[in-house]
Amino acid sequence: MSNETQANSARNESNTGDRLVRAGVIVFFVGALATLVTVAPLFLHTSPFPPIAYAVCMLMGVGFLIAGAGVVTSVRTQRRAESAAG
Repeated sequence: MSNETQANSARNESNTGDRLVRAGVIVFFVGALATLVTVAPLFLHTSPFPPIAYAVCMLMGVGFLIAGAGVVTSVRTQRRAESAAG
């Protein structure tokens, strides 16, 4: 494999890692917003939301895992590029 092909492959994988991090952040914030919405009735003394609303709160953890996978992908790509360069 030529150096140019390796560089293009590393760049594409780096973009994949960056996209995973961005997607993870978005999913995390959706889960955080859902958490705020589901906790609000406790403070407002209204009836709580159905259990499915609490399940949406789990998106915080899912987003964290997606972002973590993106970071790991980016680190592996950078290490691979450094070892190929020298």
